[in-house]
Amino acid sequence: MKSNLSEENLKRAALLYHSQGRNGKIEVVPTKPFDTQRDLSLAYTPGVAYPCLEIVKDEKNAAHYTDRSNLVGVITNGSAVLGLGNIGALAGKPVMEGKANLFKKFADIDVFDIELNISDPKEFVRVVKTMEPTFGGINLEDIKAPECFYIEEKLKELMDIPVFHDDQHGTAIISGAGLINGLLLVDKKIEEVKIVISGAGAAGIASARFYEALGANRANIFMVDSKGVMWKGRGDEKKNPYKTPYFHDTKARTLTDIIRGADVFAGFSVKGVLTKEMVKLMSDRPLIFALANPDPEITYPDAREARPDAIVATGRSDYPNQINNVLGFPYIFRGALDVMSKTINMEMQLAAAHALAELARQEVPEIVKRIYENKDLTFGADYIIPKPFDPRVLSVTASAIAQAAMETKVARKYIDIEAYRERLKAKTDWTRGTMRNIFNTAKKHLRTILFPEGDHALVKWAAVQIVEEKLANPVLLVKNIERAKLAFQELGHDIAGIKLLEYRNAAFKRDLVDEYYRLRQRKGVTLQQAEEDMSNRYIFAFMMVRMGYGHGVVAGIDTDYPFVLKSALQILGPHDGEVVSGIHWVRHNNKSLFMTDTAVNIKPDADQLTSVVSNAITAVQRFGFNPKVAMLSFSNFGGVKGADNSIIEDAIARIKKCYPHVSIDGPMQANYALDYELLMEHYPFTQLDKKPNLLVFPDLNSANIAVKMLEKMINANMIGPIMEGFSHPVQLLTRSSSVRNIVNLSALCAVEAFKSVRQIKEHCV
Repeated sequence: MKSNLSEENLKRAALLYHSQGRNGKIEVVPTKPFDTQRDLSLAYTPGVAYPCLEIVKDEKNAAHYTDRSNLVGVITNGSAVLGLGNIGALAGKPVMEGKANLFKKFADIDVFDIELNISDPKEFVRVVKTMEPTFGGINLEDIKAPECFYIEEKLKELMDIPVFHDDQHGTAIISGAGLINGLLLVDKKIEEVKIVISGAGAAGIASARFYEALGANRANIFMVDSKGVMWKGRGDEKKNPYKTPYFHDTKARTLTDIIRGADVFAGFSVKGVLTKEMVKLMSDRPLIFALANPDPEITYPDAREARPDAIVATGRSDYPNQINNVLGFPYIFRGALDVMSKTINMEMQLAAAHALAELARQEVPEIVKRIYENKDLTFGADYIIPKPFDPRVLSVTASAIAQAAMETKVARKYIDIEAYRERLKAKTDWTRGTMRNIFNTAKKHLRTILFPEGDHALVKWAAVQIVEEKLANPVLLVKNIERAKLAFQELGHDIAGIKLLEYRNAAFKRDLVDEYYRLRQRKGVTLQQAEEDMSNRYIFAFMMVRMGYGHGVVAGIDTDYPFVLKSALQILGPHDGEVVSGIHWVRHNNKSLFMTDTAVNIKPDADQLTSVVSNAITAVQRFGFNPKVAMLSFSNFGGVKGADNSIIEDAIARIKKCYPHVSIDGPMQANYALDYELLMEHYPFTQLDKKPNLLVFPDLNSANIAVKMLEKMINANMIGPIMEGFSHPVQLLTRSSSVRNIVNLSALCAVEAFKSVRQIKEHCV
């Protein structure tokens, strides 16, 4: 986003950002326990000798026993840092640390940044070659041209791991993806277009080569450097062998001369070299990629003012179509590392560009639109390239890289690409992995799920994803079908597979009114009141499920939670002898923790608490976990006598009879439940054989407070509340529910509906 800070304030804020707290932007963090003498003996001497000896036997074991296969060296000599020029290796270190952050953030790749005080290209190559045992890949950065070409070529020749100069290929790949889509929109063929490239450094020459690989005709690619147009006879054609192929027979001498009739301008040079007058000389519907940073060759507004028919891209985030290398290098290395590729060849680079271009043509998920303030991100002149924070880029690009590596025989490890794609999706959406079994079950047994808030934008988003992932048959209750269809169109959604029900005019409404009146007449509801109540979308949906017009209901994003819960309890109620309860599934530091009852029972008695625990045990088992139950309290194991602890002890005794194989204990304080070593140290008699994964709170007050605090205080992911105990499948949303949470709860609702094996009156919806 465009900064609102003045230059001086930006400087002050940036310096503070880099210096406050722990200096710099990165640190090294152990991935294994390192707290006891035993840990020390395993991590270092004498235990460390054993993995060393395994690597001696077979070097491939380094990928198993060390971080090498996930470790990239970001290496520079500081000779061409950003727009700062040759500022030296040490001054370039903040940029390299930033690069390390991007690798970690976007692709979970570890980085050592290495700054070398070496200006001689041959010496640079020699030193980096010696680092091969350390890294799984090398990312060269901020090295001036033409030395950068020689360095990369020699290192690729000498090293048996991927070597990638991002200033060259990253820019080429991302701009290449934009070129693919831009030409598609203007209906021009790449082999026919005239391309003018401003800047004959690393990015410019690499991009020219890449555009050729995409199909461009070299004879139609004209380059302009600091001396003007590169024309044969200028006298320096052979001075830089990397420029030589792009010297042409032409009478053009300036950018103004050569830009006439050009279909594409690609700028990798300096601010302001492209003027409005030049842009007006270009062909119809030109593509203008002004990628100089931080200030482009021409600003986006100026380019569009000069040529309203132009498709314009820059390197800036405050204008449409940002060509940003972060869309490339993290995911390119992710795919290359995961198949242990020997190199990153041209086929892999082309695969990345085509994957990014195709992704931009797909519908953009709600989570991305929220990040970018719900801007209209639809494939077109102002959206030809995916956004950097689009979580889909990881799975799309890395899998394309991995597949191309395998197809071109440079991979040492061959993988199931579909399974790999799912694992990558799980890196950005943890629920995909943990919910996989639920999703698979839902897909095999499609059930009809009702959404009373069918006019809500997020519900529409979720319905589209539910259909795309084949998790259920969604039925959206709407006020007006035609307006609902129009809303789908405005959001760019495909309505195929989604049923719309104008509930106020439903043919079977009378049946619902009569049954609702019969159900509630002894609760003070008159026939007239029943007719009025049936205009309420929530009551209508719950009555539909009660009478067999749908399998389950997902609702609550557009109203107060207690109102929806009350309606569901009144109309559907709990299973016989049970209570309804809510569970939150929390994921933190790659570990799952379940918490209950977080949604329904204010102060349960022993019977209710037993039912709450029973509900939770069943749910945890359904998710594929072996429940280890900690009953929480303000004291440990009867240290303080009181009515609350007596209720807990009573519930534990009952659960042990019902679930003799489930590990359960308490009452205990939360800190002991979360620290198993502390629990064993002070209470070695505990019957918990492992750290608990299910925390049962004594009342709704403490449970709800704990969930809300966790949600805000730590970087935890949550699904919930997951409702258990209803007589019919019901999942309740909150106003803060995301599209992914709606989809997850819908899948749970569908699976619960399948297990209840109820037939519904499909013809009615």
